[in-house]
Amino acid sequence: MCNKFNEIIIELRSIREEQAIYTKKLMEHDMKFDQIDKSIKSLEKRVEVTIGSIGKRWGEDLERTTMEIFREALEKRGIELGKISKFKFKDKDGSYTGREGEVIDVDILIKDEKLYIIEVKSHAELDHVERLIDKVPVVEKVLNRKAEKVYLIAVNINDDAFERAEEEKIEVIYGSIIKSSEEM
Repeated sequence: MCNKFNEIIIELRSIREEQAIYTKKLMEHDMKFDQIDKSIKSLEKRVEVTIGSIGKRWGEDLERTTMEIFREALEKRGIELGKISKFKFKDKDGSYTGREGEVIDVDILIKDEKLYIIEVKSHAELDHVERLIDKVPVVEKVLNRKAEKVYLIAVNINDDAFERAEEEKIEVIYGSIIKSSEEM
């Protein structure tokens, strides 16, 4: 009986030693998983920044390309592409837009002391026009001058957006008008 008891104790010690080894390996794996998780999170942040940067550059390139497409139409209206500049304003306290931290971003041209506000879209929809309508008084207030003219330049524009722009005396320079019902 004593022999059997000693065998059980030896086997229990062996099991405990194996358990200690597995516990140590499990802890090592946990540390490796934590490192992998941190690496993945770091990679996610870098990918987000990279994609955001690419998207921003692509958007700027597309905007320049769209304006180039309509260069002749713009020049007939006295708008020289080289004199158009970016206007970007952050309403830190919400005193201009009513929304704290909102950013207003449009193109402007100041020529002969006159202000022209220009919005460029590859495809303009109704909400783009509504947003532009909201931007105009903010730009005028920040620059302390009234806009002589507001332009919306778009390769394509939905018919409801076109009608709304016309109602607001926004001059639209476009390639084609698309029926809103065709949108999917």
